[in-house]
Amino acid sequence: MIGAAFTGVVQALVKDIITPLIGIFGGIPDFTSWAITVNGSRFLVGDFVNTLLSFLILAAVVYFLVVTPVTRLMDKYQTAPQPAPTKQCPECLSKIPKLARRCSQCTAQLEAPSDEVAAAMRSVAAPSGEHVADEAARVLVERLQGSDRPAALIPNRQRPV
Repeated sequence: MIGAAFTGVVQALVKDIITPLIGIFGGIPDFTSWAITVNGSRFLVGDFVNTLLSFLILAAVVYFLVVTPVTRLMDKYQTAPQPAPTKQCPECLSKIPKLARRCSQCTAQLEAPSDEVAAAMRSVAAPSGEHVADEAARVLVERLQGSDRPAALIPNRQRPV
């Protein structure tokens, strides 16, 4: 609503004050009556000049009273981005994040892995509990049967209950 009211004020300023001032130097007191006729068609050049002047004044006011102050205000309160803290790899001398435990370039181990990572690595490397229990049961069956060959390879032999 304020913008529409301001546009009306600017148009009145151009039509009632600026155009007559320009008309003093140009010899035409009012641009709205300035028209060009070509082959029976009338072009209202003066009305276009008034509208163009209104637009230029309105654009200048918006730029200098709205855009420029807001830009300065945003620049004043904007914080500069902080660079990520880095350290240097002792093996390859590349920059890596400060919290890294292993170099991303040469894969050198810089610090011991965390407890969670170490536990996960142990669980992957070690055989599962089921595998160990199955192997122990197989060896026990072989020893109870007194055979040097595995029980699975002895045909038609009943296993002790």
